[in-house]
Amino acid sequence: MFWEMIDQVTIGRIQDAAQIVEVVSDFVTLRKRGANYVGLCPFHEDRNPSFYVSPAKNICKCFACGEGGTPIHFVMKHEQMTYYEALKYLAKKYHIEVVEKEFTDEEKRAQSDRESMFILNEYARDYFVKTLHEHPEGKAVGLSYFRERGFRDDIIKKFQLGYSLEQRDAFSIEAQKAGYQRDYLLKTGLSTGGESDRPLIDRFRGRVLFPVHTLSGKVVAFGGRILKKVENTGKYVNSPESDIYSKSSELYGIYFAKNAIVKQDKCFLVEGYTDVLSMHQAGIENVVASSGTALTRGQIRMIHRFSENITVLYDGDVAGINAALRGIDLLLEDGMNVKVVLLPEGEDPDSFAKKQNAESFHRYIGENESDFIRFKTELLLQQVGNDPIKRAGLISNVVESIALIPNRIKRSVYIQQSGLLLNMDERVLIAEVNRVRKRNYERKREERNREEARKEQEETRRGQEAERTGSVRGSRDEAHGETGAGSVGTAPSMRRLAATSKSPYDRFERAILRYVVRYGNIPLYRKFEERKWGEGNQVFHENVLVEEGPGVTEFVQFDLARDRIGFTNPLYRQMFEEACDHMTDAGFNAGHYFLCHSDPEVSKLASELMSDRYELSKIHAKILGEEEGDKDSRLLEENQLYHLVPRATTELKNAYILQKIKEVREEMKRSNPERHVELMGQLKQFQEVRKVLAKELGERIVLRY
Repeated sequence: MFWEMIDQVTIGRIQDAAQIVEVVSDFVTLRKRGANYVGLCPFHEDRNPSFYVSPAKNICKCFACGEGGTPIHFVMKHEQMTYYEALKYLAKKYHIEVVEKEFTDEEKRAQSDRESMFILNEYARDYFVKTLHEHPEGKAVGLSYFRERGFRDDIIKKFQLGYSLEQRDAFSIEAQKAGYQRDYLLKTGLSTGGESDRPLIDRFRGRVLFPVHTLSGKVVAFGGRILKKVENTGKYVNSPESDIYSKSSELYGIYFAKNAIVKQDKCFLVEGYTDVLSMHQAGIENVVASSGTALTRGQIRMIHRFSENITVLYDGDVAGINAALRGIDLLLEDGMNVKVVLLPEGEDPDSFAKKQNAESFHRYIGENESDFIRFKTELLLQQVGNDPIKRAGLISNVVESIALIPNRIKRSVYIQQSGLLLNMDERVLIAEVNRVRKRNYERKREERNREEARKEQEETRRGQEAERTGSVRGSRDEAHGETGAGSVGTAPSMRRLAATSKSPYDRFERAILRYVVRYGNIPLYRKFEERKWGEGNQVFHENVLVEEGPGVTEFVQFDLARDRIGFTNPLYRQMFEEACDHMTDAGFNAGHYFLCHSDPEVSKLASELMSDRYELSKIHAKILGEEEGDKDSRLLEENQLYHLVPRATTELKNAYILQKIKEVREEMKRSNPERHVELMGQLKQFQEVRKVLAKELGERIVLRY
């Protein structure tokens, strides 16, 4: 395991130091809401903030898609890191020294493809930077090009610009000498080549290099510009799509822009690499580039996490205008406030920014930016003239855009504005917008239904596959309490296989484990008596504890063991057994113990249980995010443990009996008549137990211990 390369003491220091608000804020704009923070979820298309961050619990949770966890889990998911990589990332952030042992050959082989590709990209970046600044060809060709374009040395170094030599295999040879494998050179796209016996060729030979960074600053890809005119060769070449790089999900310059976007509450969107560099050089840092591609939903979501306000800067020619129009509808659909600036004829953001400083640039933007409806309507009016058919098409075009805006008030304002510009009755526009919105809603609903059907089929297929491997049979055998001493070490792959089998007991086991993790050694009840003491006029009243129930973990252990019921999910079972092992430890806090567990699967599940959707049930007065809401809901639940926990164990028993009844009935259909008498006897016994359980579940369960 990767995390075994860092000692447990250091892991503990990292876990204690990492503050969830600080970690998430590096990637998501958070706003205070009561005792917690809220922002747009980075893991799904989130238009209304549903991503909650709890400083008290040091965890995050999206109540729409369910993603979340501790600071380590957040970094793992967001940056697509291994557990080990996430620990190192946080250690660096919090200035914690990590002493690593030497990698063995076996450990090197065990590193994931993704990690190896990131490491190779970092090596390539350093190689290209060194070539640019130290190699004679790099200085004469590459560095001269950047300086001729007017870029200062500090900007060249800031963006880690580089150069790849003209020699067709210079980089590939050096990388292989340094120990990097041919497979990874091909997977990252740094090299090209065919059969293994043929030499590799450098993809970016003879080009200046622009590294593309993730939000955390990792190099995920490169863009290369050729400096010589070569027939049938494009000016720019980019890294191909790979396991670590999806062009539609990355924005050039986002790593250097994110803090400025938050501070200015605005993002400038441009097209190319040099546009970003020139604007930074002019003092405008809240700028990103779509890298010459049409704007995508993934790129928009990334911007939206830092600001709702975006100003699109494009060349003032026809191509620039059309490019501006293509991306606007996606921005609107995501709830962004969109403005457009067309630069003077013959200028692009690169050339224009070189002539400005920050003050003059912002002044020009303020004087020339236009909201999208006015921009689009006026532009199309110029093109259609007096042709009534084209004018009708124009109106439909504008209506389609307005209908995408999720905010009702904004839609109303834009309808009023476009009515004036188009000299149209506002009521007609409202009716048409509503018609388009209804059509769009129905189309999306159909798409969701198809996707849900596809997922259901996939779940069924996986369950059937798990059945064939025998994992379900093993889980059922263990339900009789035959958990075995070796269950703690269950491999993650087996856990995932068990999870895909969709055990009928899963949600009941999870509910019980949730109480164990959240409340652990807290007694199910405490009884107090009022006692008086003192003499004469000085009489004091005091509530004295006279009886205390068992702790949550202790009760669950007793209640399940007496009926020979065990957890069928290997991960649940491991956590429950560890909780039982520690329940006699003085001051043991199950929640903290599992959140800081060295096994990432354990700590991930613990974080989910600590911020589970159960908090949204009607029993709670408030949900996460409201003033003292989390505290109130926990206190309310804690006061009800004396019947909530026994009810949870009874529900698991009930599910177990229902499953046994189902299995007996199925066996009766398959078995010989001679077996029916025996099976009928079993069925009658199970049904009697079922009646008792049904009566208990129908009444308010009172603790019996």
